[in-house]
Amino acid sequence: MTTVYGIKNCDTVKKALKWLDKNNIAYQFHDLRQDGITKADLQQWSQAVDWEVLLNKRSTTWRQLPDKDKSDVDANKAISLMLANPTLIKRPVIISDKATLVGFNDAEYQKSLS
Repeated sequence: MTTVYGIKNCDTVKKALKWLDKNNIAYQFHDLRQDGITKADLQQWSQAVDWEVLLNKRSTTWRQLPDKDKSDVDANKAISLMLANPTLIKRPVIISDKATLVGFNDAEYQKSLS
């Protein structure tokens, strides 16, 4: 089963869900705000894709963080920040038996999920 981690009102998540529906790929949706996320999930994802890919430094949440939180970020600090602020996670994160994908890329989805 494919699991999509994201936030319902995120435009990129909406694009991904629409793509999955169009391509008849069954999925379960996990809302990061409502359902939360575990440290174990974040650690597992950061082994599959680099933590720098997961950490969304373009987000409003990132810009609102104190400078001390944004400096000297390494994998452990990034995971702690994403655990405390799930909106720092680049969305969507798609976990399937075939791949771990972050963000939306039509060609990558086609290659990895079809």
